Amino acid sequence: MVKNVIGQCPICESDLIVTKLKCKNCNTEISGEFQLSKFNYLSKEHLYFIEVFIKNRGNIKQIEKELGISYPTVKRNLDEVIQSLGYKVTNDDHSRSAHKEEIFRKLERKEITALEAAKLLKSES
Repeated sequence: MVKNVIGQCPICESDLIVTKLKCKNCNTEISGEFQLSKFNYLSKEHLYFIEVFIKNRGNIKQIEKELGISYPTVKRNLDEVIQSLGYKVTNDDHSRSAHKEEIFRKLERKEITALEAAKLLKSES
């Protein structure tokens, strides 16, 4: 049974470090303080989201479908993963474009009126 390395202490939730490495082939052991990768510190939920994101090549519609979640939830999950990896989430042109796409989806599903959509799009400019 394969055991995954955990990145946080189950008692105090501080980051863990690796202190010993061992070769399965020749039993060579190396001791010291080794940093885990950023991904080892992500939650299981974030790792699963990343797996689905990569499998679907970042296609938001496919991710929505596979996970059964809305566009804003996909976006929020992605932002959480980005922040957990230590990066700043910015509201760039891509985010605005995606927001406009969501407005059109809501209009298509008749969740908002054309007038409401126009107001939302105008406030984007």
